[in-house]
Amino acid sequence: MDITRKSFLKTSGILMSGAALGTLPFLSSCASPELETSPFGLQLYTLRDIITDDPEAVLRQIAEFGYKQIESYAGPMGIYWGMGNIGFKQLMDELDMTMISSHENVFEDFERKASEAAEIGVEYLICPWIGRQETLDDYKEMADRFNQIGEQANAAGVKFAYHNHEYTFEEMDGEIPQTVLMERTEPDLVEHQMDIYWYAVAGQDPAEWIRKYPNRFTTCHVKDLANGDDPESTILGNGTINFPELLPIAKENGMKYFIVEQEAYTGTTPMDAVRENALYMKELNI
Repeated sequence: MDITRKSFLKTSGILMSGAALGTLPFLSSCASPELETSPFGLQLYTLRDIITDDPEAVLRQIAEFGYKQIESYAGPMGIYWGMGNIGFKQLMDELDMTMISSHENVFEDFERKASEAAEIGVEYLICPWIGRQETLDDYKEMADRFNQIGEQANAAGVKFAYHNHEYTFEEMDGEIPQTVLMERTEPDLVEHQMDIYWYAVAGQDPAEWIRKYPNRFTTCHVKDLANGDDPESTILGNGTINFPELLPIAKENGMKYFIVEQEAYTGTTPMDAVRENALYMKELNI
């Protein structure tokens, strides 16, 4: 990752205050009693190394940890994990969980994907990646394309959103591409999923962006930034991002869904990290 400690320390104080599945019965015994907390979600990419072995068992374990919402992704088994949209919805209902969104390739066969998602009440289909564009005009064209996809999504009965990475904050021709993507997209067609971690990596203050664009960021990835010269994601509360301060600000400005994600597991396993992150979110109770 092309980042130095200096580059992410520049961000505001709001950021700085703060692989095997194993034996499922054992992990079940570690689950905390259910508490009266606000619902929170999990991006299944967090468990990409183990979920394909037995998706149903993994989802049952996630439910035991207290996750009520799921964000899927276009993995090797598809966003419904080999169950089809109806079968996946049935499992979600059984587990008292909701599939609120999925990362998806929105540039191919989108009409079918949107129709299947709408059929089972999935609220969002989200573009997770566009890659660095060569020119600022390319970003402008991408924003226009997002508006078109948003129109298709609305017609099908779902919402469309874009998920950021750090590269959209690299200045081009005196402008920040992320600003172009915010201001050139229509609010009723394109919502934005804030990956808080990538804002931090880019040296940005997520609270500043949330306040500047109220009601545009409606979902977010709650992913903590580890301290170090080559930072990676870490268990919530062990990193540098002040979630107790940031997330209420987000909620006050239109954030509806708080989705846990973790991509690195130094000193732990994916499932143990998911369990620890659930405990953190319950205590936070945004």
